[in-house]
Amino acid sequence: MRLLFIGDIVGRPGKHACSQIVPRLLREREIDFVVANSENASAGSGLTPGMFSKLRHYGIDVCTMGDHIYRRRDILTLLESSDQIVRPANLPPEATGHELAIVAARNDVRVAVISLLGRTYMNVRSDCPFHAVDRVLQRVPVDVKTIIVDVHAEATSEKVALGWHLDGRVTLVAGSHTHVQTADERVLPKGTAYITDAGMTGPHDSVLGRDKHAVVKSLVTGMPHPYNVATDDVRLSGVLVECDARTGRAASIERVCIRDETKDEAEDDD
Repeated sequence: MRLLFIGDIVGRPGKHACSQIVPRLLREREIDFVVANSENASAGSGLTPGMFSKLRHYGIDVCTMGDHIYRRRDILTLLESSDQIVRPANLPPEATGHELAIVAARNDVRVAVISLLGRTYMNVRSDCPFHAVDRVLQRVPVDVKTIIVDVHAEATSEKVALGWHLDGRVTLVAGSHTHVQTADERVLPKGTAYITDAGMTGPHDSVLGRDKHAVVKSLVTGMPHPYNVATDDVRLSGVLVECDARTGRAASIERVCIRDETKDEAEDDD
């Protein structure tokens, strides 16, 4: 079974890269299931129902979110109604959204998806991700063996610790949030694929997806400047995982970083 995890989708460039590259990867690599961190898909911050529908149309099966989950208020109804988008499981229990998604893959194997927020250097009121993921895993049916966990966190140490904590209990632990793809992908001893950060799907001629000139000017002068989404050197970043659907154990993990060579015709950014 083949799984694709897509790193943080940033703005219209990231959405366009998904529209062009995901369908091709589905065909060429025979991918069974796709998860994408989508919290920055709409104009670089948040997600709207319209953008969610587009990402689903491109072939993304489940969207995970992060600290910007509630940036767009019109997403609340979607978070309540859709079973193909998850909120971080360690937000307070009163937070809107589902903390677990179980969706059938293209080969009819059911896949569970969980999202977590880190707490170190993250300006979000969240509970312990270790206890939260333990609690949610108890709700996963025993016949669902393929489990993907998105750890949306700043600190490398926190992500690595969660990888070890979950080794042998989930198929993939993929980090997100920093927008920089790390080179530490590996399969841990008990069969869990791991990467500290899957990277950014969006404009890489930038500072984490934003106009590099504005960011540098702001840092040099100490004055605020609009951080518009950049446009150049657009790439899709993520990881491709091979796993045994019967056991959920990963056999391999491969980094992907594919440049979008097509032209964005500048449609509306939902």
